[in-house]
Amino acid sequence: MAEGGRWRAGAAVTSAVLAAALGLACGAPETAAPPPDFGPSAPARAAPSAGPSESAASAGPDSDGPREAARPRRILVPRIGLDARIEPVGVSGDGTMTVPEDPAVAGWYRFGPAPGAGRGSAVLAGHVDDETGDLGAFAALYEVRRGDRVEVRRGGAGPVVHRVVSRRTVPQDELDPSVFRREGDPVLTLITCAPPFLPDRGGYQSNLVVTALPTGGP
Repeated sequence: MAEGGRWRAGAAVTSAVLAAALGLACGAPETAAPPPDFGPSAPARAAPSAGPSESAASAGPDSDGPREAARPRRILVPRIGLDARIEPVGVSGDGTMTVPEDPAVAGWYRFGPAPGAGRGSAVLAGHVDDETGDLGAFAALYEVRRGDRVEVRRGGAGPVVHRVVSRRTVPQDELDPSVFRREGDPVLTLITCAPPFLPDRGGYQSNLVVTALPTGGP
């Protein structure tokens, strides 16, 4: 698996650079075409983006991220059968954003907001497949629909519920910086990789980005 299962990201850079550099490095050939886009490209009233702070990123991958909300433990999207454990991930010493090697596990970008925080974009990311071609948990996002219920279970707190409002496929170098914003209206952002798959260029060249907004209820 290229990049050792990590996404390229600068440790102390602006969100624009972080977004442009983010790309899931899956090693298996594509199993499907990208699904149709739906919904707006970004939630309404989104604040200007703000990337990882110097203090958080420079502290290294073992430091704690923001503590505005309880740590996410599991993500469930019942209609599409997505049920995955969540691990916190950060930035490695070589400037890559780490993602769990296990395609059955999602990573929470812990230098940003947590799901359930009162502001900003909480990012969960995972592999669509692995080097053997077996599908990962986030492959189910290809089947997501507007209005699907997304539940994030948390340690030491109750679950938070969101509803899907959009799904977009974008080239990795065109990922909107607002994906990693730390201010503005709260949103849950789910990311996996998408075709085209070009082995000589490192694998998948696009990202599938699903946006979900908090419901304030069950």
